[in-house]
Amino acid sequence: MSEKRETVADAPLPSFREAMDELEAILERIEGEEVDIDRLAEELRRAAQLLEVCRGKIRRAEVEVTQIVQSLEDEKPEAEP
Repeated sequence: MSEKRETVADAPLPSFREAMDELEAILERIEGEEVDIDRLAEELRRAAQLLEVCRGKIRRAEVEVTQIVQSLEDEKPEAEP
């Protein structure tokens, strides 16, 4: 069974790792002054999109972890007096 991937406008979102790798590559190009000034806005726009992807994945992971922890706490047997 294949993993369901989120999509935006029919384009699959990158995984967290893929997004981070692409962000790092953009940052390296910008810091290394490899980006032509005509392409800079495009690079920054893509970086902003990738940041939103990562933030969304982090928020969803936080919610899921909180739910798991809560369910584990709910299952704990009551302490005996």
